[in-house]
Amino acid sequence: MGEIEDAIERADRESFTRQPPRTLKGQIGYLLKQLGSAKAVAQELGVTADSVNRYRRGARKHARADVAAKIDDAVRQRWQPMVRKRRQKQAAATGGITVETRARFGYTAPVGTTDDGRFRRLTVHLPATYAQRLFDARESGASDQQMRQIIAEGFKEIYFQDGGDRAVGLSDVTLNDIDYLDLDY
Repeated sequence: MGEIEDAIERADRESFTRQPPRTLKGQIGYLLKQLGSAKAVAQELGVTADSVNRYRRGARKHARADVAAKIDDAVRQRWQPMVRKRRQKQAAATGGITVETRARFGYTAPVGTTDDGRFRRLTVHLPATYAQRLFDARESGASDQQMRQIIAEGFKEIYFQDGGDRAVGLSDVTLNDIDYLDLDY
Protein backbone atom coordinates (compact mmCIF):
# COMPACT_ATOMS: atom_id res chain seq x y z
CA MET A 1 0.00 0.00 0.00
CA GLY A 2 1.11 3.54 -0.67
CA GLU A 3 1.07 6.58 1.59
CA ILE A 4 -2.32 7.80 0.40
CA GLU A 5 -3.94 4.37 0.77
CA ASP A 6 -2.50 4.09 4.30
CA ALA A 7 -3.83 7.55 5.19
CA ILE A 8 -7.31 6.63 3.97
CA GLU A 9 -7.18 3.41 6.03
CA ARG A 10 -6.18 5.37 9.15
CA ALA A 11 -9.01 7.85 8.58
CA ASP A 12 -11.43 4.94 8.16
CA ARG A 13 -10.28 3.38 11.44
CA GLU A 14 -10.82 6.67 13.25
CA SER A 15 -14.46 6.55 12.17
CA PHE A 16 -15.21 3.33 14.10
CA THR A 17 -18.03 3.87 16.60
CA ARG A 18 -17.07 0.66 18.44
CA GLN A 19 -13.68 -0.95 18.71
CA PRO A 20 -13.16 -4.26 16.87
CA PRO A 21 -12.64 -7.47 18.89
CA ARG A 22 -9.22 -7.59 20.54
CA THR A 23 -8.87 -11.18 21.68
CA LEU A 24 -7.78 -13.86 19.25
CA LYS A 25 -10.92 -15.89 19.98
CA GLY A 26 -13.15 -12.85 19.41
CA GLN A 27 -11.40 -11.91 16.18
CA ILE A 28 -11.67 -15.46 14.80
CA GLY A 29 -15.34 -15.59 15.82
CA TYR A 30 -15.98 -12.36 13.94
CA LEU A 31 -14.15 -13.58 10.83
CA LEU A 32 -16.10 -16.85 10.92
CA LYS A 33 -19.36 -14.87 10.92
CA GLN A 34 -18.15 -12.70 8.05
CA LEU A 35 -16.65 -15.42 5.86
CA GLY A 36 -18.92 -18.32 6.77
CA SER A 37 -16.50 -21.19 7.36
CA ALA A 38 -13.21 -22.12 8.97
CA LYS A 39 -11.91 -23.09 5.54
CA ALA A 40 -12.62 -19.61 4.13
CA VAL A 41 -10.99 -17.93 7.15
CA ALA A 42 -7.99 -20.25 6.85
CA GLN A 43 -7.59 -19.36 3.17
CA GLU A 44 -7.75 -15.66 3.97
CA LEU A 45 -5.09 -15.96 6.68
CA GLY A 46 -2.82 -18.56 5.09
CA VAL A 47 -3.22 -21.16 7.87
CA THR A 48 -5.04 -24.48 8.13
CA ALA A 49 -8.73 -24.84 9.00
CA ASP A 50 -7.62 -26.87 12.05
CA SER A 51 -5.64 -23.88 13.30
CA VAL A 52 -8.67 -21.64 12.85
CA ASN A 53 -10.80 -24.08 14.85
CA ARG A 54 -8.18 -24.22 17.61
CA TYR A 55 -8.19 -20.42 17.81
CA ARG A 56 -12.02 -20.43 17.89
CA ARG A 57 -12.20 -22.99 20.70
CA GLY A 58 -9.49 -21.26 22.69
CA ALA A 59 -7.14 -24.26 22.48
CA ARG A 60 -4.53 -21.86 21.06
CA LYS A 61 -4.51 -18.57 22.90
CA HIS A 62 -1.84 -16.86 20.80
CA ALA A 63 -1.06 -16.86 17.10
CA ARG A 64 2.36 -16.32 15.56
CA ALA A 65 3.14 -12.64 15.12
CA ASP A 66 2.71 -12.70 11.33
CA VAL A 67 -0.61 -14.59 11.56
CA ALA A 68 -1.83 -12.30 14.37
CA ALA A 69 -1.12 -9.27 12.14
CA LYS A 70 -3.06 -10.87 9.26
CA ILE A 71 -5.99 -11.60 11.59
CA ASP A 72 -6.01 -8.04 12.90
CA ASP A 73 -5.86 -6.61 9.36
CA ALA A 74 -8.66 -8.90 8.15
CA VAL A 75 -10.91 -7.88 11.05
CA ARG A 76 -10.22 -4.14 10.69
CA GLN A 77 -10.80 -4.33 6.95
CA ARG A 78 -14.29 -5.75 7.49
CA TRP A 79 -15.24 -3.91 10.67
CA GLN A 80 -18.18 -1.48 10.45
CA PRO A 81 -18.37 -1.09 6.67
CA MET A 82 -21.58 0.94 6.86
CA VAL A 83 -20.00 3.50 9.21
CA ARG A 84 -17.05 3.87 6.82
CA LYS A 85 -19.28 4.22 3.76
CA ARG A 86 -21.50 6.79 5.49
CA ARG A 87 -18.48 8.93 6.48
CA GLN A 88 -16.98 8.70 3.00
CA LYS A 89 -20.32 9.53 1.37
CA GLN A 90 -20.72 12.58 3.61
CA ALA A 91 -17.16 13.75 2.82
CA ALA A 92 -17.74 13.28 -0.91
CA ALA A 93 -21.13 15.00 -0.87
CA THR A 94 -20.66 18.01 1.39
CA GLY A 95 -17.94 17.75 4.02
CA GLY A 96 -14.75 17.51 2.00
CA ILE A 97 -11.47 16.15 3.26
CA THR A 98 -8.67 17.68 5.34
CA VAL A 99 -5.14 16.78 4.29
CA GLU A 100 -2.21 17.35 6.62
CA THR A 101 1.21 16.66 5.19
CA ARG A 102 4.87 17.51 5.20
CA ALA A 103 6.18 16.95 1.72
CA ARG A 104 8.22 18.48 -1.07
CA PHE A 105 6.02 20.51 -3.37
CA GLY A 106 7.24 21.35 -6.83
CA TYR A 107 5.40 23.36 -9.43
CA THR A 108 5.58 24.77 -12.92
CA ALA A 109 5.30 28.53 -12.98
CA PRO A 110 5.85 31.41 -15.43
CA VAL A 111 9.37 32.54 -16.30
CA GLY A 112 10.84 34.90 -13.72
CA THR A 113 9.36 33.11 -10.69
CA THR A 114 10.95 30.43 -8.60
CA ASP A 115 9.78 26.92 -9.22
CA ASP A 116 12.24 25.15 -6.92
CA GLY A 117 10.53 22.44 -4.95
CA ARG A 118 10.73 22.77 -1.18
CA PHE A 119 9.41 21.06 1.90
CA ARG A 120 6.24 22.53 3.33
CA ARG A 121 4.04 21.48 6.20
CA LEU A 122 0.47 22.11 5.14
CA THR A 123 -2.99 21.44 6.52
CA VAL A 124 -5.57 22.17 3.83
CA HIS A 125 -9.28 21.42 3.70
CA LEU A 126 -10.16 20.26 0.20
CA PRO A 127 -13.76 20.54 -1.06
CA ALA A 128 -16.06 17.55 -1.47
CA THR A 129 -15.25 17.21 -5.19
CA TYR A 130 -11.66 16.24 -4.35
CA ALA A 131 -12.84 13.78 -1.70
CA GLN A 132 -15.13 12.18 -4.29
CA ARG A 133 -12.33 11.97 -6.84
CA LEU A 134 -9.98 10.44 -4.27
CA PHE A 135 -12.50 7.79 -3.15
CA ASP A 136 -13.41 7.00 -6.78
CA ALA A 137 -9.73 6.60 -7.65
CA ARG A 138 -9.20 4.29 -4.68
CA GLU A 139 -12.23 2.18 -5.65
CA SER A 140 -10.99 1.84 -9.23
CA GLY A 141 -7.55 0.65 -8.05
CA ALA A 142 -5.62 3.80 -8.92
CA SER A 143 -1.93 3.93 -8.10
CA ASP A 144 -0.57 5.95 -5.21
CA GLN A 145 0.93 8.38 -7.74
CA GLN A 146 -2.51 9.00 -9.29
CA MET A 147 -4.02 9.68 -5.86
CA ARG A 148 -1.10 12.01 -5.04
CA GLN A 149 -1.91 13.95 -8.21
CA ILE A 150 -5.52 14.44 -7.10
CA ILE A 151 -4.33 15.84 -3.77
CA ALA A 152 -1.71 18.01 -5.53
CA GLU A 153 -4.41 19.46 -7.81
CA GLY A 154 -6.51 20.27 -4.74
CA PHE A 155 -3.55 21.97 -3.08
CA LYS A 156 -2.91 23.93 -6.28
CA GLU A 157 -6.47 25.24 -6.42
CA ILE A 158 -7.14 25.82 -2.72
CA TYR A 159 -3.75 26.65 -1.20
CA PHE A 160 -1.46 27.95 -3.92
CA GLN A 161 -4.06 29.75 -6.07
CA ASP A 162 -6.50 30.53 -3.25
CA GLY A 163 -9.48 29.66 -5.43
CA GLY A 164 -8.22 31.75 -8.37
CA ASP A 165 -7.24 34.90 -6.45
CA ARG A 166 -3.45 34.47 -6.79
CA ALA A 167 -0.73 32.53 -8.63
CA VAL A 168 -2.93 32.34 -11.69
CA GLY A 169 0.03 31.37 -13.92
CA LEU A 170 0.75 28.28 -11.83
CA SER A 171 0.14 25.36 -14.14
CA ASP A 172 1.26 22.19 -12.38
CA VAL A 173 1.88 21.18 -8.76
CA THR A 174 3.60 17.94 -7.75
CA LEU A 175 3.67 16.23 -4.37
CA ASN A 176 6.97 14.41 -3.74
CA ASP A 177 9.09 13.06 -0.87
CA ILE A 178 6.22 12.73 1.61
CA ASP A 179 7.44 12.71 5.23
CA TYR A 180 3.92 12.07 6.48
CA LEU A 181 0.40 12.46 5.21
CA ASP A 182 -2.79 12.29 7.24
CA LEU A 183 -6.40 12.56 6.10
CA ASP A 184 -9.51 13.43 8.06
CA TYR A 185 -13.10 13.46 6.92
